[in-house]
Amino acid sequence: MKVKIAIADDHELIIQGLSLMLESVEWAQIVWKNTGGPQLLENLQRTQPDVLLLDIQMPGYNGIDLCRDISKAMPDLKIIALTNFDESYYVKQMLRNGAKGYLLKNTGQDTLVQALKEVCDGKIFLDAHLQHILLEQLAAPRAKRTDTPLTRRETEILKLIAEERSNQEIADQLFISLRTVETHRLNLNQKLSAKNTAGLVKEAMKRGLI
Repeated sequence: MKVKIAIADDHELIIQGLSLMLESVEWAQIVWKNTGGPQLLENLQRTQPDVLLLDIQMPGYNGIDLCRDISKAMPDLKIIALTNFDESYYVKQMLRNGAKGYLLKNTGQDTLVQALKEVCDGKIFLDAHLQHILLEQLAAPRAKRTDTPLTRRETEILKLIAEERSNQEIADQLFISLRTVETHRLNLNQKLSAKNTAGLVKEAMKRGLI
């Protein structure tokens, strides 16, 4: 019996590359592929695959939330996150939300095939590079949370910033004004001595705040 695989990514080039790598895998069958969030949900209702390769940056959708919602609705579906992010925060968030694997978009055919086999066998798959990052983070000394006191609201906003939500999206989700979000964001940058979003997320992870 073939393993039914679906691909959801916002870049056609990535979809073509994955499709090409799976062409020679006799036990794998691609049942559908798409580049948009709404189409993804429609396809899942029409034809449920065994494995879904899911980009965590779908247009108009947050892949982390999408993974959680799909996992709840279809618990038998194996989701493998597909992304360029190799930060431990995103790995842990996707796994917590039901993903069974996490692949970088520059992965090779052997790693892709191994990931598919292992998640179908009920295992969790992370490639060697990601395992190294997680182990390195566990081994590295981190500042205590109390060294950088954040309010509950600042912590909420920091996590949403790490998920690449815009200021307006954060305001809408937390039912606060855009100006309030901007103020909190400014305070976070000052507290963590960050100049931009990338620096803010990196420093927050270093200090164990997310």
